[in-house]
Amino acid sequence: MQSQTPFARIGTRGSPLALAQARLVRRLLCQAHGVAEDDIVIEVISTGGDRSQASNASLTEIGGKGLFTKEIDEAMLSGRVDIGVHSSKDVATRLPEGIRLAAFLEREDVRDAFMSVKVQSLDHLAERARFGTSSIRRAAQVLRVRPDLEIVPFRGNVGTRLQKLLDGVADATMLAMAGLNRLGEGHRATALLDPEIFMPAPAQGAIGIAVRSDDARMAAIVAVLDHAPTHAAISAERAMLAVLDGSCRTPVGVLSRLDGQTLVLKGQILSLDGKTAFDSAADGTDPEQLGRQVGEDLIARAGTDWLAQWAATS
Repeated sequence: MQSQTPFARIGTRGSPLALAQARLVRRLLCQAHGVAEDDIVIEVISTGGDRSQASNASLTEIGGKGLFTKEIDEAMLSGRVDIGVHSSKDVATRLPEGIRLAAFLEREDVRDAFMSVKVQSLDHLAERARFGTSSIRRAAQVLRVRPDLEIVPFRGNVGTRLQKLLDGVADATMLAMAGLNRLGEGHRATALLDPEIFMPAPAQGAIGIAVRSDDARMAAIVAVLDHAPTHAAISAERAMLAVLDGSCRTPVGVLSRLDGQTLVLKGQILSLDGKTAFDSAADGTDPEQLGRQVGEDLIARAGTDWLAQWAATS
């Protein structure tokens, strides 16, 4: 029987993937603290990002990543829920005052999966085939290697996108392998893409746990789930993105790995058409400083004129 006062209240979106992630966090918290699952409540909160799924517009066009977290943040700040569980790549780089990311679960596969019911790889797509995505990063990366392809708008949760492929809306698409794995759908991936060529989105593959900044009790409760190597990598990637967010809205990819105690970070920005790309790499032991260094180097390499040109068209 559920206790009168829950041990914790989790706020999450209602998609199958979001619920799977929230249930994973609940299960791990129960194991860590010896409480029953009924003592941790999961509350589904509808977000602007969910309500806009019928639109084919990119997130950049309809308001950015905060669309998937705004209402959950508000529920936390009001005391309605204690914890926000998010796909970390959906979390805005600048958090609302009073909210902080306190923990990250161990990162899943960071790679993007190529998905098609017609061909086995991107190389096998027919000339001028339709590639479905509403991610400006994925579109630019695809066009960089296959400039002949037609990019068609493609949004929705995993099931919706798979159905769109079956319905012939597009000949192929990309999905994060982490999401497929968490839904038990990893076998549906047609091929896995080389992350050195198709750099993932910043923080891709990591589940982030947000708490109120002044809630020491909840911060301590979720701290036991924090995976330090993942936390370091995500901190670096988000710091890099924060620098770039202040200067442009171009496609951004990033790849990080831990080499002993040293974090190696590679970043990339591209033009929307994929014809131009700038890369930077560095290593260090201070994640946020490393992220800022790579972000600033990317801006220096691209130049403010180039950044302004693509920001104006995004």
